[in-house]
Amino acid sequence: MLAVSLPLGWRLTIYLAAGIAAGISNGIAGGGTFITFPTMLALGVPAIQANVSSTVGVLPSYLGGLRGFRDELRTRMPLVRRLLPACLIGTAFGTALLLRGSPTTFRALVPWLIGGATILFALSPLVTKRLAHIDHAHPTRRWALQIGVFLVAVYGGYFGAGLGIMLLAVMGLTLPDDLDTVQGLRSALSTVINAVAALVFLFRGHLAVEAVIMLLIGTAIGGWLGTVLIKKLRPNTVRVLIVAIGAATAIRLAV
Repeated sequence: MLAVSLPLGWRLTIYLAAGIAAGISNGIAGGGTFITFPTMLALGVPAIQANVSSTVGVLPSYLGGLRGFRDELRTRMPLVRRLLPACLIGTAFGTALLLRGSPTTFRALVPWLIGGATILFALSPLVTKRLAHIDHAHPTRRWALQIGVFLVAVYGGYFGAGLGIMLLAVMGLTLPDDLDTVQGLRSALSTVINAVAALVFLFRGHLAVEAVIMLLIGTAIGGWLGTVLIKKLRPNTVRVLIVAIGAATAIRLAV
């Protein structure tokens, strides 16, 4: 395995670089997990350990979105509070499925999870464009919102790649808010789900400690750089790279 042949210094450097890249990606277009997760797999970290370590390591990259959408969130905090139970219970259920489930089952599901999330991520510009024109007058949208957020939280606790796009789709279909407000809500709920999963994994996840430490540093740096570079880099370029990484990872794990 590559992890055995590489000196510790090189492994730490690779983890740091992956964290910076993931933080930048999350700051610009999302999809940072598509970088951190396959990096750890390539360095010989088992799939479940790579998943939980990535969840903890990318947490700092979510904080930039909270700062960027603080004005939109200020008026919708009551809704965030109403959705907290769905986020907390769903994430707890997802993490329990992961930690109590079979590593063989998880390994078999990973290519499908990555492939599905990659497709959704690739289609996200079309999704967001479509969501901007949806009629939200249907009377069942409150229940649909709660159930949808719960199911996405279960997914976020179990795996998490593409979490933000799934939340965006659910809220766009069920809320009457403009796209900026929906993006702010997505950022807040993603942070909650990721933080809860990270807290569980911190105590129960058997983390790859050296990877987590470097990812925490890297995603903090990358998240800051992402907020600086978002006006200079083309998000579509970053999106193409992330989709390519996700597709290659899914194919590699499936064969």
